[in-house]
Amino acid sequence: MNGKDTFTIADLLKRPVFQRAVLVAGIQGVQRTVGWVHVLEITHVSPFVSRHDLILSTGLWMKRDEKERIEYMEQLIRQGAAGLCVEFGTTIDTIPEEILSLANAHQLPIIVFEQPVRFVEITQDIHSLLINRHHLLLQDLESFSRKLQTETLRSSDMTAILRLLQEYVSRQVVYMSTIDGNRFVPSIHARLAERLEQLYSQEVEGALGSDREAHSVFRLNEHTSILFSPVVCFGQVFSAVGIFIQADETLKESMSLLLDHTSRAAATLVLRTQFLEERTLRNQNELIQDLLHRRIANEEQAQSRMGLRLLTKGQYWFTAGMIEVEHLRKDISQVRREAVHQDLLVLLRSLLKKLNLHGQIMAKGNQVYLLCTREALTPKSIVHIREVLAQLIQGMRNYAEKQLEGVRIHAGFGRSRSRALEANQGFEEAYQVIEIARSVKGKRNVLFYEQLGIYQLLKAIPRNPFLTMFVEDHIGELIAYDLEHHMQLMDTLEMYLNCSGSKQDTADRLFIHRQTLYNRLSKIQEILGEGYMEADKRRCLEMALLAHRMLQGES
Repeated sequence: MNGKDTFTIADLLKRPVFQRAVLVAGIQGVQRTVGWVHVLEITHVSPFVSRHDLILSTGLWMKRDEKERIEYMEQLIRQGAAGLCVEFGTTIDTIPEEILSLANAHQLPIIVFEQPVRFVEITQDIHSLLINRHHLLLQDLESFSRKLQTETLRSSDMTAILRLLQEYVSRQVVYMSTIDGNRFVPSIHARLAERLEQLYSQEVEGALGSDREAHSVFRLNEHTSILFSPVVCFGQVFSAVGIFIQADETLKESMSLLLDHTSRAAATLVLRTQFLEERTLRNQNELIQDLLHRRIANEEQAQSRMGLRLLTKGQYWFTAGMIEVEHLRKDISQVRREAVHQDLLVLLRSLLKKLNLHGQIMAKGNQVYLLCTREALTPKSIVHIREVLAQLIQGMRNYAEKQLEGVRIHAGFGRSRSRALEANQGFEEAYQVIEIARSVKGKRNVLFYEQLGIYQLLKAIPRNPFLTMFVEDHIGELIAYDLEHHMQLMDTLEMYLNCSGSKQDTADRLFIHRQTLYNRLSKIQEILGEGYMEADKRRCLEMALLAHRMLQGES
């Protein structure tokens, strides 16, 4: 930049209208930024003072008692005022010692005009200067923005826009990313690069967020900090652009604005790169289709097509999953549906990179087949895979909830297996997870096949005619009676079994009077027979109830 964007107390004192002024306190604060000038004589100034305001006063408030004088100064300090200018000769001729001491303690400059001065001349001079500086800043930003646009249209080279930022700020510029290579302009020593990677992974990545302030400062060492701006795509932070600053440096407005423009341009390049990777989806589609239809000859061939290196020790874990996009609004156009699916695919691939998961993707209608691979480094590798996959799905659901109106994300994952050729079984299990999560109330948050419990068995049983007949044999009469008389016998029986036959607990959890419960249990016994709580009969009833809920939800 041209350096004209910051105006300080030190610059102020060089103006012609301040040639007769004397700095009597707060000399350590002469680098404070002056953003505007106000004339204030009232004692309650907080609502009228903003950060970087310079206050002009005749000192009328200093004729009040010490407590009120101190309160006036503390208000200026709390509001972050740039400084205080006082005119002698109109109201006061000296400044109380306690005011000078307080100003020195907080490095708040106090400037004195020892003879009367026209405040209007000061405001006109400083306001004109500030407006001109702001105009020059906007011109520089417009020029920078045009050059950024040219670079982003010319290529997808992230380093080019970083060089442009470095040219404008004349400082070290860094680009840290979880889905792409880190970049440093100019280049830096390997040790410093390693320290930056550590800082980003341990502090910056977790602190930056799309719903937080646009910029955040992080301490690199005793002398240096970094001003970071997040690169946000689809509501997710995948990267950050940073500028080195001195640890105690006052941030310039231009620096923040330049950084903001650059992070937006970086987001454009990230998205373009991800969209260009659509080409690789063709090969992944063919691979998953071949796995589903068992058209791959052997495991070595499958892993080779997935781009996996041959392991001399250990093995890979393969986890097959499905993601289903549900559109709650039926009036949405086909073009809009396809655009949403495309955006979600780009987000999915970006999250896979961010979470360091090797994944093969196949999109088919509103469903996405996902085959993830992770090297089995420890006995807890499978647990870690599930944790990462849970983060992946949560990221997609967060985006859908905040950015996509009327879109819901369903997901499920099969067992982790050591052979890619068994992925077809994993996809079947993954879809069963989605079915159960959508149809069974108590399983809404289930993501993994191992969490299905007894529903693993129920899903394996043929629906027609066996499972349907089983339900009809054991609770068919109860279902029919409920449909006709609306006595909620099914809910009552289910809760009674869940409470291990405790009438008090059942009544409490159903929020009904005990006599009402007795009436319902009497009717249940009449329909099912007296021995319905015996062990064998009870197990059959519990299975039939679960199967009925599952079939009902699926239908």
